[in-house]
Amino acid sequence: MLRYVMVGLDGSSESRAAARWAAREAALRHLPLRLVHVWEPVPEPLAQAPLLGTETLRHWSERIPRGAAEELRAEHPALDVAAVQLTGLPGDVLADLARDADLLVLGSRGLSGIGGFLVGSVGQAVIARTEVPVVLVRSGEQAAEEHTSAPAGVPSATGRFRPVLLGLDTRSPDDTVIAFAFDEAARRETALRVLHAWNPPPRNVYGLSDHGSVHDELAREQAAGLTEALRPWRHKYPDVEVIEACRAGNAADQLASSSRYASLVVVGRRLRRSRFGAHIGPVTHAVLHHVVAPVAVVAHA
Repeated sequence: MLRYVMVGLDGSSESRAAARWAAREAALRHLPLRLVHVWEPVPEPLAQAPLLGTETLRHWSERIPRGAAEELRAEHPALDVAAVQLTGLPGDVLADLARDADLLVLGSRGLSGIGGFLVGSVGQAVIARTEVPVVLVRSGEQAAEEHTSAPAGVPSATGRFRPVLLGLDTRSPDDTVIAFAFDEAARRETALRVLHAWNPPPRNVYGLSDHGSVHDELAREQAAGLTEALRPWRHKYPDVEVIEACRAGNAADQLASSSRYASLVVVGRRLRRSRFGAHIGPVTHAVLHHVVAPVAVVAHA
């Protein structure tokens, strides 16, 4: 079976940024890149309206994947790039096609000049329904932002990759999520920073005991749990430098703060459904809206 990296295109600046990121990722993985543009039919009178001279909206939209493919082939001559246009509802088509991909990449608008994502309804639906890893890339994302700065302090895509950041809950560590993060760090020849955030109990739970000493003891227990969870992975990936970080506080806030120094943030999403449909999960949902680096959402059982 042919393996490939897939990216959803709609002609927006965010999807173009996603395509460029996906091309770099495909090159790291030594895999082909497939660009997919989904044409959502519009009422016939509108489709035939002379909005673009003699061309219809459908003809104009066909340029999107073709033009993007030409640009990426010029930037990555050794990369196998294919472009397709399909008809249907974008969320449905992308989720169905992603079943055969190694990775699905989508674009997302930045919430502000500071950072963060604005995940649209299509992106949320695809993430919630897709079992392959999905990466969200901000509009304006540049390759140099994933690398350490040059000695003069100038951003450069030739420097070493910034660490990959993994958010890990030691109460239920999942091998699929951890393996994905280690693989990404290994491909980039960079460190993996593993962040475990934990919520201390309210002060009144401590009773008459010393608050500081109890907090310190809990912190040591949490740190020991993180070390133990990562022990087998350090042996499996001896060339990956692992940086452990165990902090008290909200997990999404901690990941958002640390994402400023990461090339990629990795979080998990549990596969579960309810009568209200599929869910992304509160922490992952918050991370998607507040981190500044590309985010990989890895589904797991």
